Amino acid sequence: MSAAVGRIRLALAQQRASTDTTLNLKRADEAVAAAADAGADLVCLQELFRTRYFPQAEDVRNFDLAEPVPGPTTEHMCAAAQRHGVVVVAPVFERRASGVYHNSALVIDADGTLLGCYRKMHIPHDPGFHEKYYFTPGDDGFLCVDTRAGRIGVAICWDQWFPEAARLMTLDGAELLLYPTAIAWTEGDDAEERQTQLESWQAVQRGHAIANGVFVAAVNRVGREGALEFFGSSFACDPRGRMLGGAASDAEELLVVDCDLAAIDKTRREWPLLRDRRIDAYGDVTRRFRR
Repeated sequence: MSAAVGRIRLALAQQRASTDTTLNLKRADEAVAAAADAGADLVCLQELFRTRYFPQAEDVRNFDLAEPVPGPTTEHMCAAAQRHGVVVVAPVFERRASGVYHNSALVIDADGTLLGCYRKMHIPHDPGFHEKYYFTPGDDGFLCVDTRAGRIGVAICWDQWFPEAARLMTLDGAELLLYPTAIAWTEGDDAEERQTQLESWQAVQRGHAIANGVFVAAVNRVGREGALEFFGSSFACDPRGRMLGGAASDAEELLVVDCDLAAIDKTRREWPLLRDRRIDAYGDVTRRFRR
């Protein structure tokens, strides 16, 4: 049940990351406090918020940035959630065991209780994004959990491009899908390519909202880190894919939007896409390729 009946006031904390992990944690605290002051029920931080985006290169020393769950960041953010009375989604670089590391996201209820830890399922590996070197794919499925703000599904960045992830969280009852993100332009991308990437990133997630009749939100970091220019543009959309709000591409921002949950039922009655699914015909979706 939502903190405000029929509504989730959502805050997305779009920030720059410094090399000082303690400062990044302090600034996350400030974002949680500001979200609470704005009346938010839930605040979502960006992917790997405590560090700069280290997977730009393969360096064994970067594994020293990881921590267990529960661990220092878990304890700190649980205290912040309890202090301000808001649900917090806080991504972490998780050390699960010796040699096993995950790109994860904590879901913390408004009373400071750790409700779950999502481990990123889809791991990219491209120039400037060497994530397979660092992150073991998650093996617990996609996380959907009841919070004081409502029932939310949480996935991370590259997961946002896959319709199967959004559908599975929807089928598990999610009202809102959250995607903490670190997506950037690379050196050499011209203005047309940059615009295409931004529009594609937003379009695919707005499509998930429409196809599933749910609210969708993504929070990205901003600023230049090495060869990458993170393009911000954090946004939220309603179950028809209409934009509820969007952040700048080149500045820090706390984006606050209201999600009227009555829109979910209204949309699904008028566009009954879940009703008309042919679940008897989708068996081949589990194959790598049909031919």
